[in-house]
Amino acid sequence: MSFYERHRDFVEELERIAPEGVRVEWSGDVLVMQASPPDAHRLDVAVLRGQFERHVPEGYVPRERTRIVSPDVSKGREPDLTYLPAEVLSEPGNRAPAAEALIAVEIVSPSNPGNDWMDKLHDYAVMRIPLYLIVDPRERTVTLFSEPGHDRYHTRTDRKFGDGIGIPEPFGFTLDLAVLVPYRD
Repeated sequence: MSFYERHRDFVEELERIAPEGVRVEWSGDVLVMQASPPDAHRLDVAVLRGQFERHVPEGYVPRERTRIVSPDVSKGREPDLTYLPAEVLSEPGNRAPAAEALIAVEIVSPSNPGNDWMDKLHDYAVMRIPLYLIVDPRERTVTLFSEPGHDRYHTRTDRKFGDGIGIPEPFGFTLDLAVLVPYRD
């Protein structure tokens, strides 16, 4: 029985009472609660979403902070941005099957970068999310992972802010990284 199944009432109560802007996620038997991101983080999500919007496949919609779950591997994550079929989002609650997500986009948290670079990298590969895009405003880098298999991605592409990075089908475009906002020291 998964962590979520064993502690469903507890997790749902935490989600209900968590202050505005606090995320509740789980990975295996670890529960992660994280505070609201800085404004630069939210701005980068908006910039990325604006570029993806012009290339999103028909029938898919953008979602921010929708929990994607994969009960077979006891994972629950809330990407900063993902694209899911509209019909999946008509279900009650704020959960969607990870198998339906086209991409997970994360903006690295200045307070907990390991969560995006290690934990989520592993979890999204296990969930078989086809594309994982990490924007790291601390380092001014963007990394795209693709071809998930077992517990890792097989392909990695790195670029710097100011460059462009190819986003494969079903989006099929070059993401402009010159408009991203780095964190200020």
